[in-house]
Amino acid sequence: MKKSGLLTFLIFAAMIAGGLIGEFVFYEGVSGALSEHWTKSAGEILLIRPLMLLIIPVVFVSVIVGVTSIGDPTRLGVVGGSTILYYLVTMLISVTIGVTLVSTFRPGDLPAQEQTQLTTEAAQHYESSEIKATIDTAEQEERVSLTRAFLEVIKQLLPRNIIEEMAGNRTLGVIIFALLLGLALAAGGEHTLPAVRFFEAMFDALMRLVLWIIWLTPIGVFFLVAWTVGNIGFENIIGPISKYIVVVLVGLAIHGIIVLPVILAILTRKNPFRFMWQMRRALMTAFGTDSSSATLPITIECAVTEGGCSKRSANFVLPLGATVNMDGTALYEAVAVIFLFQLYGIDLSFGQLLIVAITATLAAIGAAGIPSAGLIMMVIVIHAVNTSLAGTGKELPMEAIGVVIGVDRIVDMCRTTVNVWGDAVGAKIITRIAPDDPEIEDVATD
Repeated sequence: MKKSGLLTFLIFAAMIAGGLIGEFVFYEGVSGALSEHWTKSAGEILLIRPLMLLIIPVVFVSVIVGVTSIGDPTRLGVVGGSTILYYLVTMLISVTIGVTLVSTFRPGDLPAQEQTQLTTEAAQHYESSEIKATIDTAEQEERVSLTRAFLEVIKQLLPRNIIEEMAGNRTLGVIIFALLLGLALAAGGEHTLPAVRFFEAMFDALMRLVLWIIWLTPIGVFFLVAWTVGNIGFENIIGPISKYIVVVLVGLAIHGIIVLPVILAILTRKNPFRFMWQMRRALMTAFGTDSSSATLPITIECAVTEGGCSKRSANFVLPLGATVNMDGTALYEAVAVIFLFQLYGIDLSFGQLLIVAITATLAAIGAAGIPSAGLIMMVIVIHAVNTSLAGTGKELPMEAIGVVIGVDRIVDMCRTTVNVWGDAVGAKIITRIAPDDPEIEDVATD
């Protein structure tokens, strides 16, 4: 068995074993009982922290290598414009899928007894958790509006201290600085060639580090999945909000298994499912770690060595995608918000559904610039819809978030996987625009 095949088997086995151990050994019958269990710490120490350690170095070096390999600023503009267009189109498609499904199947229309139970429990969970404090702080700092979210993004687009951006793990500012530095190195010709070779060597060294850390993935995934299932329990997944979970998962499946493969097949004439198999280690890591940023080093490594993506494309598209391209998250936010309005008996008009779709898409992009991104995104969308309901006497209370937060981890693992898959598809498509030069190409053939 090849090493890649062995690693895939080990990760898959770890996910199964972690789920079984979490349910039958750790789960105590109360959702959230294991919020600070030792398995969570073990997973973070063994996998999350080593991967997080590499994020900023990988983003910084890979973007510089990608830009210097593209060279011509005009060509870089074509690559950048095509990448952003792909992000926007796929995110709009994913949100449309989510809005259509949740409006058609209406998972929030529950019997009165279950509805009362959920809303009562939501208020209790909201008041007793850290969610309320996070939202209250965000509202006081006026971070729950699209205007403020995009202001934060603009600030990161013009970083004033690159060391501060790196220390704060704010990848957007690092990407911008790396883009500018890469352009300067490319324009320097022979004078800056030694620096270009230095960053190419650094990128090779970082990918070797990633290959070493990858072998920690099965152990880390085992502990993280065990903690997730032990904290939530399968019974809560098949409880009153199971229909909501199914709608989210079906939407993610439609986008990830149908829409993105169709786009990939049309634009590249390649077998999308073969490419999905080639990206399997990155996708399983995304599922286990619940973080597209933490998965980024592995995503780049898989895309280049197994997926047949050019280094130019992978080094440019994937870091940017991990920051601003969130197909799965945008779909989830739309479904979750409309579900909560349904649960609280508030019917939304077509215009208000349109507000949800547009706001969820824009918030997914703007979330790169604000803390507690996923949670604040949902608050931003809810505020936008509540504003449109002004004067009707109807408004969704913020405590409603407590309904979905208990099972958020399970759903988040799936939407993160779709986020990473969307980034990988983008890198494969852009490879046609920015292939590696034949004399330096060493990517996997397909």
